[in-house]
Amino acid sequence: MNHKDLDVWKESMILAKEVYHLTKGFPKEEIYGLTSQMRRCSVSIPSNIAEGAARSSDKELIQFLYISLGSLSELETQLLLSRDLGFVGNLDILPRINSIKIKILGLIKYLKMK
Repeated sequence: MNHKDLDVWKESMILAKEVYHLTKGFPKEEIYGLTSQMRRCSVSIPSNIAEGAARSSDKELIQFLYISLGSLSELETQLLLSRDLGFVGNLDILPRINSIKIKILGLIKYLKMK
């Protein structure tokens, strides 16, 4: 399975770019805090999908999809905290996070039923 063919990988790449743009406006003192953490989480999502797809079994892919799901949940939490701290106004990015979550869970379900 080629990760570049997966819609969930493509959408998570878009999410990572959006997070980078969003965090550009964060306070400078957050460069090693929320900014860094959110960027790492956002990059982790498509990276783990790609790594899992490169493995030799569906079981391994499922494991990496769960890791991506964990990173996605971390990112969502950090976005909500960023909003509460006043670093961002609205969170137009949340529907994309939900869409990716649904796609990851759907792919896991598909792979388990194969």
